[in-house]
Amino acid sequence: MPALIGTSGWQYRHWRETFYPRGVAQARWLEYYAERFTTVESNAAFYRLPKADTFAAWAERTPPDFVMAVKASRYLTHIRRLRDPKEPVARFVARAKSLGSKLGPVLIQLPPTMGADVDRLRATLAEFPAGWRIAIEFRHDSWYSPQVRSILEEHGVALCLADRRGPLTPIWRTTDWTYVRFHSGRARPEPCYGRAALESWVERISDQWDAADDVYAYFNNDPRACALRDARIFALAARRAGLVPTRIPPAPDVRVAT
Repeated sequence: MPALIGTSGWQYRHWRETFYPRGVAQARWLEYYAERFTTVESNAAFYRLPKADTFAAWAERTPPDFVMAVKASRYLTHIRRLRDPKEPVARFVARAKSLGSKLGPVLIQLPPTMGADVDRLRATLAEFPAGWRIAIEFRHDSWYSPQVRSILEEHGVALCLADRRGPLTPIWRTTDWTYVRFHSGRARPEPCYGRAALESWVERISDQWDAADDVYAYFNNDPRACALRDARIFALAARRAGLVPTRIPPAPDVRVAT
């Protein structure tokens, strides 16, 4: 089972010296990161959609095997709340496609105040190009219904499996790949994860997905550089369980700040 493991973003100034050496300029952080991880989840488009040439530059600056997941614009999800999705999706697609072969899944994260609206969901998913991998992170419990699960299965969309001090979502297999986001663990120092929690997630994934299915796992607990260390620990646990994780940095490169 291929497991693409990385962090949610790479441009964290508090990772300087705990991950990025003092001699590496911030303008070269993506290259440094991509030498040590095969994938990253970019949140930049959520806050302000980059131009097409920015996506193209990210593709040029990273190794041939690099994969970038991209979080969809909050204009679509939080301002429009999936209403009239044609134009915002088209604009996002026109720019993100400049990643070329390095484009990974698109993450649609909905606001926690947005309850289920199956018509808007169907309309939004229909606007994305065929063949694009879409994951959706619901944050209101009303979405977890058989009808919504059926819509995701129909469109080949992955339910984003989210964790914050424990699982937040049901473990639905809606397509032949999965997407996991780790927001905050229970271990010390906060917001790091403990080994047992990460091993439990490896078990959940192994129980539901097959050997050929892709797993995308991103750590969003960036304070104290927990995300970097936890990504490495998760990858090692995945390897012990028979998964095939992508590259990870050596232990001395992912020191947690205390």
